[in-house]
Amino acid sequence: MITASEASWIAPFSGLSPRQFGKLGAGADPVRKGRPWSLPLEDRVLLVAAYWRTNLTLRQLAPLFGVSKSAADRIIDHLGPSLALQPRKRFRKDTVLIVDGTLVPTRDRTIAEQSKNYRYSTNHQVVIDADTRLVVAVGRPLPGNRNDCKAWELSGAKAAIGRATVIADGGHRGTGLVIRHRREPGQSELADWKEEHNASHRRVRARVEHAFARMKTWKILRDCRLKGDGVRHAMLGIARLHNLTLAG
Repeated sequence: MITASEASWIAPFSGLSPRQFGKLGAGADPVRKGRPWSLPLEDRVLLVAAYWRTNLTLRQLAPLFGVSKSAADRIIDHLGPSLALQPRKRFRKDTVLIVDGTLVPTRDRTIAEQSKNYRYSTNHQVVIDADTRLVVAVGRPLPGNRNDCKAWELSGAKAAIGRATVIADGGHRGTGLVIRHRREPGQSELADWKEEHNASHRRVRARVEHAFARMKTWKILRDCRLKGDGVRHAMLGIARLHNLTLAG
């Protein structure tokens, strides 16, 4: 069976080193009444991380940890929210952030809608620090057909970062964020300084795309079967796992 007491299981099933995994589990055991869990805390944390990492069904995952499907389901529901990223509350005056929306295919059609990739998805506004590349905030999931300029405010991402300087792509036009220069009607080309600014903007903004690529190595973000708040908890949990892999 898979167990966190054997360090060789941790990296392939969580994406973290044993030292990083220890930080993830610290203080992650919310109070619960009733019978004690059949697994120790470290194994329960590994089960949740493995579910996010592999996207195996619970019928496939539960036997690997020696528990029933219903027990694995309860562990994920109970422990998943406590592993979530806590948004940063303060930023230095010179902090530059980057925001972009990413679509997570989601099977719960009460919270998902068909999006531009023709799949039922949820839109997640993710904000990273341009310098450290760490995720600092994740907005609430919105239907996948909601455009980024609306999702930026409706998801709560805008309120979470206050007055910090934020770089975004053209999908956030009209939000007051820093986006690339565009040609005006009748204008054939941009001034040289604007072209240089756009090139710099593209290089910096690409960092959020790299963050999405790293986060989606946790395969649940490619096809989420969780219902209700499950996709939000998974996104916040994976944002924390992503930060741990970068910061150690």
